[in-house]
Amino acid sequence: MTVKIGDPIPDVEVKIMTGDGPKAIGTAELLGRGKVVLFAVPGAFTPGCSRVHLPGFVEHARELTAKGVETIACVAVNDVWVMEAWARDQGADDTIVMVADGNGDFAEAMGLTFDGQGAGLGRRSQRYAAVLDNGVITHLDVESKPGVDVSSCEAVLRRL
Repeated sequence: MTVKIGDPIPDVEVKIMTGDGPKAIGTAELLGRGKVVLFAVPGAFTPGCSRVHLPGFVEHARELTAKGVETIACVAVNDVWVMEAWARDQGADDTIVMVADGNGDFAEAMGLTFDGQGAGLGRRSQRYAAVLDNGVITHLDVESKPGVDVSSCEAVLRRL
């Protein structure tokens, strides 16, 4: 079942990269305090994710923080090293928390997976953007078709 507005963020173990290496952390701890913008992409280094989705959040990060956002997080069904390399490649390593959902457990808990086997991707996260307030989902916009529209940073900024 897909999460909805008013639901708490599911608490699932994910990984983030720290100065000491990969760290396992629960999503409730990582995303459960303050105002958080969480956006999900089907995969790091994929065309729409690298050309549009992540760059928009990097470019407009200051505007988000000016509207009270304390954490901007990107989640993908990729490993922590891929997420770290993608952040570095995109200039996101100082502004976006890159969340590795390597097994897709968080995407599954959100009820927002899709089967990308036809494209050789396996099970992946749908593309979406959510606003969380102290761990509770206050906005959730899932893309209904390929591309970046309702989950773009510009769309999130209009909602805040």
